[in-house]
Amino acid sequence: MSLEVIALMMRFQRTIKNTMAVEGIGLHSGRPVRMLLQPAAAGQGIVFIRTDLGGVEIAAAAENTSATSYATTLSRNNASIKTVEHLLAALAGLGIDNVTIEIDGEELPILDGSAAPFVRLIVEAGIQMQSLQRSTIKITKPIFVREGSKQVALWPADSPSISYFIDFDHPLLREQAMNIPVSEESFLRELADARTFGFLSDVQMLQANGLARGGSLENAVVLDEQKVLNKEGLRHRDEFVRHKILDLIGDLSLAGMPIIGHVVAHKAGHSLNARMVKKLLEHPECWTVIGSPAATRELPQEAHYQYQASL
Repeated sequence: MSLEVIALMMRFQRTIKNTMAVEGIGLHSGRPVRMLLQPAAAGQGIVFIRTDLGGVEIAAAAENTSATSYATTLSRNNASIKTVEHLLAALAGLGIDNVTIEIDGEELPILDGSAAPFVRLIVEAGIQMQSLQRSTIKITKPIFVREGSKQVALWPADSPSISYFIDFDHPLLREQAMNIPVSEESFLRELADARTFGFLSDVQMLQANGLARGGSLENAVVLDEQKVLNKEGLRHRDEFVRHKILDLIGDLSLAGMPIIGHVVAHKAGHSLNARMVKKLLEHPECWTVIGSPAATRELPQEAHYQYQASL
């Protein structure tokens, strides 16, 4: 593949080539759900459609963020889509700008608790370049959001990267940190298969509040006071901080454009991630937009490609 085509793949919008279906249960609702990922026109963005509610459309956009307790929820016209962060991370990780997602329930399927099954689904569907240019937010001035000891910051940088720090009162977690450049390769290799995690001691409390009703050792890493309960163990020694980065990538995608900057997060979560996106969009003096969505170009035939990945 030529350098010209590689540059085009980075600069122009993408959708998927074919419709793909997936079924599973919601992590928090425990209810079965069926979902269709479909190609979408350039410039549309990521749009969910609740087919069980007559086709209510909910765009994956910051203004539709309605809840961030233990997951990210999007709402519009009295309809909601819950636990969207893993799919959004997979789409962002593979550079998918436009896709329509039909779903017959209120919560996305959790599958194995990571983004890897969604990545495989997207790769199987194929990735299609489109003729509209992708717009990107480039950070020019630092932006911070804080909540006690928790913090997310965006710093100017020439390329996207994330530094994340977690600190839990548990012998297996304690402090974990990771610094990683954000690219398709790093997402596929380092982040996509990191699973959501939780503590056995919290399960009863969560279920009493209508959460984690679909949770199991098949779709989450679960820890008791001393150890991981999953027989297969961890996929990475630091799987916990990797999953927090995966969640962050999904949540930040709600800004509507990829972000070029260095993200530094300390003990953050969905709530602080959402606050960062809100503050970012409220302070355009801290960033500039690179690329015009109105720009088009005739693409060489080899740019219409089938993405290959192994996960």
